[in-house]
Amino acid sequence: MSSQQKKPLPFIVTFVAGAIAGISEILTFYPLDVVKTRMQLETGKTKHGIVGAFRSIVKEEGVGRLYRGLVPPLLMEAPKRATKFAANDFWGKTLMNLSGSSKMTQPLSITTGCLAGATVLQDKASTYKGPLDVVGRVLRSEGPLGLYAGMEATLWRHLWWNGGYFGCIFQVKSLLPRADSPQAQLMNNFVSGAVGGFVGTCINTPYVVKSRIQGTIQVPGVVPKYNWTYPALVTIFREEGVRALYKGFVPKVLRLAPGGGVLLLVVEFTLGVFRKALGPPYI
Repeated sequence: MSSQQKKPLPFIVTFVAGAIAGISEILTFYPLDVVKTRMQLETGKTKHGIVGAFRSIVKEEGVGRLYRGLVPPLLMEAPKRATKFAANDFWGKTLMNLSGSSKMTQPLSITTGCLAGATVLQDKASTYKGPLDVVGRVLRSEGPLGLYAGMEATLWRHLWWNGGYFGCIFQVKSLLPRADSPQAQLMNNFVSGAVGGFVGTCINTPYVVKSRIQGTIQVPGVVPKYNWTYPALVTIFREEGVRALYKGFVPKVLRLAPGGGVLLLVVEFTLGVFRKALGPPYI
């Protein structure tokens, strides 16, 4: 059976492959996310570069701080990445059917990435003991809506990152030399995923405002300075300049560029294993 006639894998298979890839990526790059968040929460002129931030955290709080809070991201981000790839596959098939297209195109790949991102919906001073403590204390101090702080910014951040990520994967794969071995195929997947991760990060980094919104202390009767995404972006740009919108860009791109490569590599490798295990007509 030719590759064009291969039967699409079930949704659950794509979901599981995405979950495995998500866990692999999180365990590898989590410390960079801690550093990135610290840098984004700094107001005014940045005090530390990425190396300085790493040294400061290790010196003042120990190496373990780089992995503090790892369980909640694993519980949340692994299913989110699983949903991302499964949703991208679902929307790709759906839009191709609706448009009557027999193959994926650049505009369709960007659109499906944005839809996948929309489908998927740390602070130094933190004293939370764990996820349940976070929920309890937020409910007591801010009410149920406090649990949704930054959700709008999160939606925009995911939408633009995934549009850039999956759109670039399609384009880069079409430009790379045809893989003539499994090793070459894995390398192509890593390179295209890494480029996609880089472009997606360049597009969505200004949504640093999410960290500002979530880090704002709520005062009854006072409208928060950072409340909605685009007005907050204008406020940061006006008061701190364009560089403030890209605080934490280096650690973020150092995580999400190779992380995007690892995600795609592991997903495609895992899907290949499933295809072999299921046999025809999936091979």
